[in-house]
Amino acid sequence: MDTLNALLGGFGSALSPMNLLWALLGVTLGTFIGVLPGLGPALTIALLLPITFQVDPAAAFIVFGGIYFGSQFGGSTTSILINTPGESASIVTALEGNRMARNGRGAPALATAAIGSFVAGTIGVVCLSLLAPVVVKLALAFAPADYFALMVLSFVTVAAVLGNSVIRGLTSLSLGLLLGLVGVDLQSGQARFTFGALDLLDGIDVIIVVVGLFAVGETLHLATRYRSSTEEIIPVKGSMWMTAQDWARSWKAWIRGALIGFPIGAMPAGGAEIPTFLSYFVEKKLSKHPEEFGHGAIEGVAGPEAANNAAGAGVFVPLLTLGIPTSATAAVMLSAFQSYGINPGPQLLTSHADLVWTLIASLYIGNVMLLILNLPLVGLWVQILRIPTPYLYGGILLFATVGTYGISRSVFDLVMLYAIGLAGFFMRRYDFPSSPVIIGMILGPLAEQQFRRAMTMSQGDLSVFVTRPISASLLALAFIALTAPIVLSFLRSRRETAAA
Repeated sequence: MDTLNALLGGFGSALSPMNLLWALLGVTLGTFIGVLPGLGPALTIALLLPITFQVDPAAAFIVFGGIYFGSQFGGSTTSILINTPGESASIVTALEGNRMARNGRGAPALATAAIGSFVAGTIGVVCLSLLAPVVVKLALAFAPADYFALMVLSFVTVAAVLGNSVIRGLTSLSLGLLLGLVGVDLQSGQARFTFGALDLLDGIDVIIVVVGLFAVGETLHLATRYRSSTEEIIPVKGSMWMTAQDWARSWKAWIRGALIGFPIGAMPAGGAEIPTFLSYFVEKKLSKHPEEFGHGAIEGVAGPEAANNAAGAGVFVPLLTLGIPTSATAAVMLSAFQSYGINPGPQLLTSHADLVWTLIASLYIGNVMLLILNLPLVGLWVQILRIPTPYLYGGILLFATVGTYGISRSVFDLVMLYAIGLAGFFMRRYDFPSSPVIIGMILGPLAEQQFRRAMTMSQGDLSVFVTRPISASLLALAFIALTAPIVLSFLRSRRETAAA
């Protein structure tokens, strides 16, 4: 009952005219970004961070939530019409969606993607509303040793899952931990890793790192891979209405996709890529028309798109209740919370309950807005694909530069921005994931703080991490997550050697 009352209070705030306008801005901008190949919500939120300090925190997070959900809606458009996923989680949608478009069924493919995203996104937000208070109650039982173990698990799983190499992931994580330690140690008062630079005594602003990696670095990487030839855009033909058979084959896929996507998205090593692939294989196994897969099966669009959006809602569970980001966009949003002096975690629902429930209510509203925007305005989104790419990249770099300089009006920050952007470019070039850098930078100081508290309470006894059941279990999971890929790779190579 308390949850329902809190949610109704959130709707009371989210339905105010000004917040409705912020929600509309967020979902429209998110769809716009999702449609453009190569760009994503992490980059967009990073660009907007410097200029949102002048608005109310609730308004800023309504925009960010709308961008996140909107980009997932928009990503399906490029996947279906030009076989180029706007988001990594839309890769699976391209397998069947583009085939449907080439067979003259692009309109039903876009319709089932939009409606499935709405259905699954709504189911995901309902689950978020119900689970968030439960997870908070469990988290309140955590001691400092348990929090440290949870952060170690997050470090390991994010480093192991994001990217194609555990070593590269851990290297990126180590860079983030190093950046997070720069500045004056609050406990001892000693300067760390500042190399005598007075500008570094306060530490490196996480916004500079976020914008440098996701805006400057990503843009430089995309620019070096730019080809002047244009992609073939398949025009949308016919009505957006789905036939009775399309509905019959889609609705079960929407439900299954939502049930697969939400729990995986809520896991510390979740994300949206895994559930979309899993949903695709489930639909292929359960379909009454398996021969259509690979040639334009509508279930192959409906299920993965539903899983994608449900996973997006699931990401908010660990972010809001534990302060643990499980994706690049969640890491950027965590930095946005901290830039407002708000620390997500078990106390967030108590200390900033109005903000949290307004954000959750706005996700319901945003889903409805996205359905209204995406079904009638597909033709408009297709025209966005014709924006000249060089203008787009130049605009992003200009926006990043002006926004970063506006925070502190410091030339040193601009030099730092482009130095980190250049590092981000080489990381993308050589397949080092960027997300562990942000996660390490944000959670590293928090993990250090919890470790010191645990040592103080146990009088320096390290056994506290293995004698407490929660911390011991979490550390065991972290060890398994770290060693499992190495063991599987070793067994695979042994099997290949034996076969040869």
